[in-house]
Amino acid sequence: MSYRTGPEVVPEQSWFKSSYSQEIGTNCLEIADLAGAGHVGVRDSKHKTGPALVVSATAWAAFVGGVRQ
Repeated sequence: MSYRTGPEVVPEQSWFKSSYSQEIGTNCLEIADLAGAGHVGVRDSKHKTGPALVVSATAWAAFVGGVRQ
């Protein structure tokens, strides 16, 4: 596992909330599909300029699959 401390530039329009989230909801995660890099970004919708977790697309798919079960 590697850690990066510098900012990664992800265009703001790349981030989205689940369609299950309410428009006014503030307790949401936002996801960015970083397909070119084979990764997915995850951040807190309340702290858009805060840190983001970046995981492999494979790990994200496994997480979502586990949550759906």
